[in-house]
Amino acid sequence: MPDGREPMQIRTVESIAAIPAADWDACAGDENPFVSHAFLRALEDSRSVGGRSGWAPRHVTVEDGAGTLLAAAPMYVKSHSNGEYVFDHGWAQALERAGGRYYPKLQVAVPFTPVPGPRLLVRPGGTADDARAALIHGLIEIARRTGVSSLHITFPHQSDAQALADAGLMLRLGLQYHWNNKGYASFEDFLADLSSRKRKAIRKERRQALADGLTIRALSGDDIKPQHWDAFFAFYMDTGGRKWGRPYLTRGFFDCIGGTLADRVVLMIAEQEGRPVAGALNLRGRDALYGRNWGCLGDFRFLHFETCYYQAIEYAITHKLARVEAGAQGEHKIQRGYLPAPTWSAHWIRDPGFAAAVEDFLGRERTAVEGEIRALAAYSPFRHTDEEPPTP
Repeated sequence: MPDGREPMQIRTVESIAAIPAADWDACAGDENPFVSHAFLRALEDSRSVGGRSGWAPRHVTVEDGAGTLLAAAPMYVKSHSNGEYVFDHGWAQALERAGGRYYPKLQVAVPFTPVPGPRLLVRPGGTADDARAALIHGLIEIARRTGVSSLHITFPHQSDAQALADAGLMLRLGLQYHWNNKGYASFEDFLADLSSRKRKAIRKERRQALADGLTIRALSGDDIKPQHWDAFFAFYMDTGGRKWGRPYLTRGFFDCIGGTLADRVVLMIAEQEGRPVAGALNLRGRDALYGRNWGCLGDFRFLHFETCYYQAIEYAITHKLARVEAGAQGEHKIQRGYLPAPTWSAHWIRDPGFAAAVEDFLGRERTAVEGEIRALAAYSPFRHTDEEPPTP
């Protein structure tokens, strides 16, 4: 290197357990629980990834000459496109119709987790810029040398997305729905910010959701017992089986996060006469609550909205969190205070002709998504706002 320092070393690691947790987390930071060593290890230890799952860990690390971890990225070799929430099945079909082979591919992501967050994990300090550049270069070189069709980085923070674009990757725009805390003192304070019609509709939904003698508790830490995870896993399997055909997470995964991330778990459990009937799994970050999984045994009107959206808002207000991110899809969230927010992914494709076709598609898709974000923002339930629609 020009300043005389030893070159940074790039390597791949087939298990997160091979990297000391303290070193990984020094790069990942404490903002987002999904890129923490504990969460990624829970996925591996529970066999939710690895084995025959089609997610083979190949985490990328950047080290200095003394072996200090300076940067890292959670990466997987994928044999399919399931569990990613940035849909490229059409790309795979197009390349294969043209005689190419789309799988295997490389995916920098948190499996089964459409939560924006850091993907280029860099230890703060004087080497951060160089380490980030080395990590991006390393990701591209690994893709080139291993002969995969493509490299995909999904749900990166916008700063990571920009760094990847500067390195030549193609950006894809998506959208989610997030609730932003404007310093509300209570749920009623939030409702006061809505139009009269929307305010009345939410109050009615909340009353009807609990009309059958239901109660909801937010559990964290030692308050979450094995029976709560048993109940939630039953909800998860029932809903996941009907929606996706095969749920991704194993029962052991919930035991793992219950042991290592219990203080960051917020488990909403709905009970009827003391019997759990529904639940929503959230994880708490430094300034946000992230909604992840939901399930219900029974037919309870509006209980999904109450458990997943309104309870999350109340929790965020009580704990002074800046926002709630309610996950992928769902225009119905807008009328409940969750407004459209842009998300990103970055893509490198080996075949130049196919890359040109994808780049053309992404340009046209981005124009459509930008228009969709602006149009959806017009349906905001708030009485008035000085905020502009989110800018992609």
